[in-house]
Amino acid sequence: METDELLPLLSATAQGNKQAFAKLYSATSPKLFAISLKMLSNRAHAEEALQDAFVKIWHNASEYQVSKGTVISWMISIVRYRSLDSLRYHKVRKEQSLDDDNAYMEPADQAITVDYEGKSKLVDCMEQLDDQQKQAIHLAYYKGLTHSELVDHIETPLGTVKSWIRRGLQQLQRCLTL
Repeated sequence: METDELLPLLSATAQGNKQAFAKLYSATSPKLFAISLKMLSNRAHAEEALQDAFVKIWHNASEYQVSKGTVISWMISIVRYRSLDSLRYHKVRKEQSLDDDNAYMEPADQAITVDYEGKSKLVDCMEQLDDQQKQAIHLAYYKGLTHSELVDHIETPLGTVKSWIRRGLQQLQRCLTL
């Protein structure tokens, strides 16, 4: 189906036409599923992201604007965002289930203890950091959390989190070069 044929289907979908939505789904789902599957590398997660995307498309069809791009590009962006959300969600869930020391789940005021496998100098230097710096660095560099994920997890403003990481890394650098 050509992209100019998708606009009437999306317009009818915006008015609640279920048959138009079914045709829109049939015409676009193989391509959108391929995009999601390429991003997620997991069939079940890709199917889930695609389903979430089509629910969003159904609910937000009236918000599409022709001036901002084609129907298919609008739909692709929705699938991409749903796939990225799925990646983040499953990354955090995987880390939580594999985390033996539960450092990810500890509140900010509890110390982080990690076995750095023989890196005694690094361990010594990490132990010299403030608890907040230690936790922020551990979650960012060993657990892979982004700054915004850190903000949500430890419920601290972004500027503070960035300062803890920056000052902690500076202190680690000084300690390791001694």
